[in-house]
Amino acid sequence: MNKFISHTCSRLLLWLLPGIMAMVQTGCKKDRDGSGPVITHVRNYAASPDDTLLTAALPGQWVVLSGRGLQDALQVTFNGVPASIKSVMFSDTSAVMQIPAVIPFPDVTADNLNVIRCITPHGTATFTFNIVAPPPAITGISNENALAGDSVYLYGTNFFFTQHVTFAGTEIKDFTAASDGTSIGFVLPQLGHSGKAAVVTKSGADSTKYNVNDLTTGMLCNFDDINPFSWGTNLESTGTDFPGNRGTYAVLKNDVLAGGDGVWWGNQRSINTNEVQWVPKDSLQASPDTYAFKFEINVPTAWNGTTIYVIRDSRDFMARYEPWLTATGTTASYVTKGWRTVTIPFSSFRSNDGKGTSATDLTALLTNTGAGPVNIQTANFSAAPTATGLYAAIDNIRVVKIK
Repeated sequence: MNKFISHTCSRLLLWLLPGIMAMVQTGCKKDRDGSGPVITHVRNYAASPDDTLLTAALPGQWVVLSGRGLQDALQVTFNGVPASIKSVMFSDTSAVMQIPAVIPFPDVTADNLNVIRCITPHGTATFTFNIVAPPPAITGISNENALAGDSVYLYGTNFFFTQHVTFAGTEIKDFTAASDGTSIGFVLPQLGHSGKAAVVTKSGADSTKYNVNDLTTGMLCNFDDINPFSWGTNLESTGTDFPGNRGTYAVLKNDVLAGGDGVWWGNQRSINTNEVQWVPKDSLQASPDTYAFKFEINVPTAWNGTTIYVIRDSRDFMARYEPWLTATGTTASYVTKGWRTVTIPFSSFRSNDGKGTSATDLTALLTNTGAGPVNIQTANFSAAPTATGLYAAIDNIRVVKIK
């Protein structure tokens, strides 16, 4: 190497070395002085006297991290899952935040289990804290009246560390729970009776308020032994497009509909029954949200645009079933791949073509008799033509108490 270059590099290194050492010493001093982040304890985020120290909390719970050096946090994780810090209230000694509502407990690594981690430009603080998996909650079932050999899914929350699953009182020995705790899938065994669906986990248990595999309770029309069907569409029982059926069912069918087409009485666009008892007369004082209108549906081909709506004789209150409409207001073609249970809470029966307000009580929806015909009809409420037609089978129309 050139002696001049070598000598110059040596002198530059000697000149830089004190600065480098000073930076290292400053960093070490920062750690020794405790100027990096530290979490000392966790409090409940609630007004006194409930703002107590916590040793454990649930996903979704609001808490206060107490310590020092927290104000410049870049990320805070609970069990390795980042919490939102966009609207969090921070100071140097505290941080108010919400534990992530969904924590995939089975996938949490050992180094993240029951650990809060706060990352700042000045270092990382870790704090051991027990984050408890909440008890399970069942919110829906893919097919409440499935046949043996069908795939069935329970939907809900907190299906973590699941120990037992029963369907119609029958133990399900082989099931698969989704890692995010929102579903449990299994192949339905042969059932001998009706009963509730239930899930037991390490954190608790939940069961449906209604029976599954039940073709009697609250049944308004199953087109077989309970059949007040009056007029409308065609009835079938052996159609190859709708396998897995339980006896006779009704078929709704229409081509692409022009904008505003509400001619529900034409061809195969409606199911209309004689008068039936929706809710017992002595139960009309119950809150509307304790009941739901249910049926099974099978949609074998793409469906986008046609609205299926349900009324009781009058259009004062209408429930619209539009599974092709996404939460963001866009549309996407919908198919069921077999029979699926549709649940429409009575609170979804609304005025103004199903877009207004819910009925304040059951008598407003069902009159003081609790009875009336069932009308399931199709229309295009949009000004534009539907993207597709509709071809669907419907069976087991019923009203069920869900609370």
